[in-house]
Amino acid sequence: MGKINVGRVILGGIVAGIVGDVLDIPVDGVWLAKRWTDGLSALGHPGYGTNQIICFNVLGLIVGLVAIWIYAGIRPRFGAGAKTAIYAGIATWILAFLVPNVAFMWVEGLFSEHLTLYTTAGNLVECVIGAIAGAALYKED
Repeated sequence: MGKINVGRVILGGIVAGIVGDVLDIPVDGVWLAKRWTDGLSALGHPGYGTNQIICFNVLGLIVGLVAIWIYAGIRPRFGAGAKTAIYAGIATWILAFLVPNVAFMWVEGLFSEHLTLYTTAGNLVECVIGAIAGAALYKED
């Protein structure tokens, strides 16, 4: 079992984050935009501004880094490739999206069940495809 190639984790993580952020545009920025606006309005908040969008994109990069770090960590046990990247993407999705979205959006009743379901499902696709793209760049030393 070799050491994790930190440079490749960073490179793959940035790619994974960018892919996830780009895939999020049609999901949350287009398809669910009205639901987000309505939900935020019901809470007395204005719609998302530039600062929030920048913050979400930075968080997307962090999620990508975490996904590829997980991939690098589990790769010796599961082997290199898309199947392991899918596992890493699912693990990242559970920790970064499923648990927080269900806890803060649905259980607390802040947003509708449909918005919670749709955005969380979209996040799954974003995490898995991003992890596959980023893992394709990861190589051990």
